[in-house]
Amino acid sequence: MIRILNKDAHSRPGGKNCPTSSTQKTKESRWEAPPGLTEKDIRALPGAPILGRPQVDNPSTGQIKASHLLVKHRGSRRPSSWKESTITRTKEEAIAILEQYQREIHAASNKAEKFGQLAREHSDCSSHSADGDLGFFGRNQMQKPFEDAAFALQVKEISGIVSTDSGVHLIMRTA
Repeated sequence: MIRILNKDAHSRPGGKNCPTSSTQKTKESRWEAPPGLTEKDIRALPGAPILGRPQVDNPSTGQIKASHLLVKHRGSRRPSSWKESTITRTKEEAIAILEQYQREIHAASNKAEKFGQLAREHSDCSSHSADGDLGFFGRNQMQKPFEDAAFALQVKEISGIVSTDSGVHLIMRTA
């Protein structure tokens, strides 16, 4: 099944005869191909460039899947989140928070489960509601430091602290 999730309103699929759905809660748009269409058929559809690169659950596409735990700080490009309307912590404080989460994850018998729990409860990203799951993505779809760290990980491996314009992250590659 091909599934495209666009959180960027400027690249949201839509228009006449485009089978999309969106939810106000997550601000995600979804487009699912009608049964029987091949990848080639989908790329030939009118409006295919608007839909972006299909996210196929297939490692041969060069995509990976990852979850993350984001802690924003006052220097983040958008210093607010679902938890706090104005984030005032310093970058150093954000890093200290992530270091504590790292210790909790590494002490857990099920590291992936603990990572998901911490992301759900504490991540400053809207992906918190999905245990930090960002879905499948390819090269040039994430901020460069995030992309480099995520693609360097093995499946089930968790990164060290990664700093981007969004804040500081722990990343777990899941596929």
